[in-house]
Amino acid sequence: MALADQTMRAAIAATRFGLGARPGEIALTRRDPQGFLRSQIRREGADLPPGTPATSAQRLNEFRDYQRDRRAAKVEKTVDAPPQGVATMAARDPVNLAGRMLRQDLAADFSGRIALAATTDAAFRERWALFWANHFTVSASKAITATVVGPFEDEAIRPHVFGRFEDLLAAAETHPAMLTYLDQVQSIGPDSPAALFLKTGGPRGVGARPQPATQRTVGLNENLAREILELHTVGVSAGYTQADVTEFARAMTGLSIGGPRDESYGAPLFRAQAHEPGERTVMGVRYAPGGRAQASAILSDLAARPQTARFICGKIARHFVADDPPPALVGRLDAAWTSSRGDLARVAEALIAAPEAWEPKAAKFKTPYEFIVSSYRAADASPMAFDRLAPILTGLGQKPFSAPSPKGWPDDAQSWAAADAIVKRMQFAQGFSGAALRDRDPRTLAVEALGERLSAETAKAIARAESRAEGFALLLMSPEFQRR
Repeated sequence: MALADQTMRAAIAATRFGLGARPGEIALTRRDPQGFLRSQIRREGADLPPGTPATSAQRLNEFRDYQRDRRAAKVEKTVDAPPQGVATMAARDPVNLAGRMLRQDLAADFSGRIALAATTDAAFRERWALFWANHFTVSASKAITATVVGPFEDEAIRPHVFGRFEDLLAAAETHPAMLTYLDQVQSIGPDSPAALFLKTGGPRGVGARPQPATQRTVGLNENLAREILELHTVGVSAGYTQADVTEFARAMTGLSIGGPRDESYGAPLFRAQAHEPGERTVMGVRYAPGGRAQASAILSDLAARPQTARFICGKIARHFVADDPPPALVGRLDAAWTSSRGDLARVAEALIAAPEAWEPKAAKFKTPYEFIVSSYRAADASPMAFDRLAPILTGLGQKPFSAPSPKGWPDDAQSWAAADAIVKRMQFAQGFSGAALRDRDPRTLAVEALGERLSAETAKAIARAESRAEGFALLLMSPEFQRR
């Protein structure tokens, strides 16, 4: 391989497969770019963010206490409270304190995650984990879900990203965060003992009892079943029908989390009394009655379907290489997936080995999160505090942990490259550069950040900048930095 090819591949390894180069990273990668990436694949999964994260069960217990305090406060509230000292009373109010604690939990989770992304030496491993977290999106759009988005990634996603897809799928779909986000905890089989109990007020069957008090309706909820089929496995073009969605939803009734009267509040559990009895047929396959095993069998079969391999391999190629990925690349990933029965480490290795993934032209436009992370990496800086960073990301259109729908965040250029969005990125770059540069030479940082991808035009513009801060801002806003 020619030296020029090797230096370009080193830059691609850090900026396309990774999250942007830190000073010294491209030089370290140059000796063996593919080997550098392969060394980041490990069976134990992705790294966990720094700190001591709480479990999802602990967070849901905190949320339960918060709800209890709110209910108590409403009962005790009086209309003739004295006007003086209102601020002091609010500060001491246990409801306000609990709400503040919940917000601090989310802030700590996101701060740990972006700190890891900005400083890790294994950025391909982190990008791979972030892809799967977005594929199995859980959004903080609901208060209860906001408390467990961080634990969801730590417990369900990161440990499984280089294992078998079937295991990752099962962990994600049965996690309390997913069960609350897509309303699975509200789903009750219409003919289940629990439904009959709630409808008639009397028990039907041994041990029958209703769902937790948080249940508001009695009936089937199809949200999780629909999103598993449409977004997480076979994809919308796989040929499934509304009847398949309904049958799958019936099979998953009973998947829930512990309530106030259960031994472990917030922990995943199966409520047999809420499960819809009977056999199910999903996408032409019949499943015998079997309680929780019925849903597990359907998930396992969906994981193994060729439509799932093709759909998700297309998403991987689209995320890493191009909005319109080369069919040959999708085929290589599909072949690796199929031959290994969904071994995600083998799929990652196939991505790294594919020649289509190393084309010099940078076709992917960075999302706001990727832009911010790569800016910190280029400056070799640690992210600012959450209360300053969150408004910036929100203004750029990517509010922390708050994807607008179960589809997750888009990563195509059309979604992020509008003129007003570019202006906001420029404003960030200008404000960030002065604080992050620390009197360093932006010309040197440009070479460190882009390597062989740095164009002569951008290098000249940086060299002619009126100040070092302006030069670094020009680097961040350059076409080659905005793309990967």
